[in-house]
Amino acid sequence: MNSALSDPFVSPPFVSPPFVSLPHGSSPAPAPRIEEHGGVSLASRALSLSVRNTVRPFLDAWALAPALPWPTGLVDRVAFPLLPVPGTEHHRVALDACPAEFLRAPGADSRTAILYLHGGAFLCCGLATHRQLVSRISAAAGAPLLTVAYRMLPHHPIRRAVDDGLSGLRWLIAHGYPIDRIVIAGDSAGGFLTFSVAYEALRLGLGRAAGTVAISPLTDLDPHRKLEHPNAQKCALFPRRAVPVLSTLIQRAERIDDRYEPVPSPVDLEMTGMPPALIQTGSEEMTFVDAETMAYRLAAAGVPTELQVWEKQVHVFQAAASLVPEGGRAVARIGRFVRSLDTV
Repeated sequence: MNSALSDPFVSPPFVSPPFVSLPHGSSPAPAPRIEEHGGVSLASRALSLSVRNTVRPFLDAWALAPALPWPTGLVDRVAFPLLPVPGTEHHRVALDACPAEFLRAPGADSRTAILYLHGGAFLCCGLATHRQLVSRISAAAGAPLLTVAYRMLPHHPIRRAVDDGLSGLRWLIAHGYPIDRIVIAGDSAGGFLTFSVAYEALRLGLGRAAGTVAISPLTDLDPHRKLEHPNAQKCALFPRRAVPVLSTLIQRAERIDDRYEPVPSPVDLEMTGMPPALIQTGSEEMTFVDAETMAYRLAAAGVPTELQVWEKQVHVFQAAASLVPEGGRAVARIGRFVRSLDTV
C-alpha cells in the first residue's frame, strides 16, 4: 500500500487489516490510492473506550429486541448542544418531502457546494446531530453545504431516502450550483446514500457530481462479508448481532410500498463514470470491509479513488473532531479534497 509520508497530514504508516478478496477477475484491475494514517492519540483511545462501554451495549440491547418502541426520534432532538463552528450561518429549507438545512461556515464562499447525507443506520440522527460536523466540513472545504433530513426506517424504504437526496441535489442546482460543482458527501448510512444519489443522478440524466466523500460508509446490505471479517470482533461501536438485524429491518421496509424497486447496494452498482471519490475509514470498524471493497470496485471501473485508513479510529470519528486530533486531521483532508475539485 502507498503512504504519502511527505504529506504533513499523514501520520506514520501502520499495517492495516488484510484486504478482503474481491470476485474472480478483479485483482488485475486498477487499485485505489491508499493512505494509511497511523498513530492513536490518548483522546482517541478514551473515545473508543467510552463508545465501547456506553453506545455499544445500547445497540446490543436494541439488536436483541428491535421491535420495541425505541425512541430513535429523540436522538436528533437531544443533540442541540452540538453547536456549529462559530460564525456559521444556517437556515431551514423545505424540500419536496423532507426538511433540509443550508449552512455556510465562515469563509465558505467557494463555487462548489456540498450535499450532505447524515448517518444513523437509516434509523436515527438528523440535522442537529450533524450540524457541528458539517459546519467543520464546510469550513475546511470553504464551501456552503446543504444537509438533508431524509425519510428513514422503519416507516420508509431506502428508496425514499435516495429520492430525498436527489431533491436536495436539485435544490442546489436550482440555486446556482451546477451539478459539476456539487460534491455529494455522507457518513455511515449516509455514505451508502452518497454513492446511490451520485449513481441515480447519472442514470436520470442530471449529470455527474464533482466528487463524492464517504465517511465510514455502509456500502453492502448483505451482512456476510462484514460478519466474516476479523473486525466483527474488534469494532468499538457495532456488536455482531446488530448487523443482520439491520438487514432484516431494511428488507421489511422495502415491502412497505411495492411501487419502489429495492435500492441496490453501492458495491453492486455499475460504477463506470462515477465521480472521483474520497473514502475514509477506521482500521477496526465493522464497515471497514465495505469501505475497502467500494474503493477497489470504483478504481476497477476507472474512477479516481482515494481510500484513507485511520488506525483504530471509531466509526465516524470525524464527528469528534473537537476532542480527537485524528478527527480534525481527517476533516482537513476532506476539505483539501473538495478544494482540489474546485480547481478543475
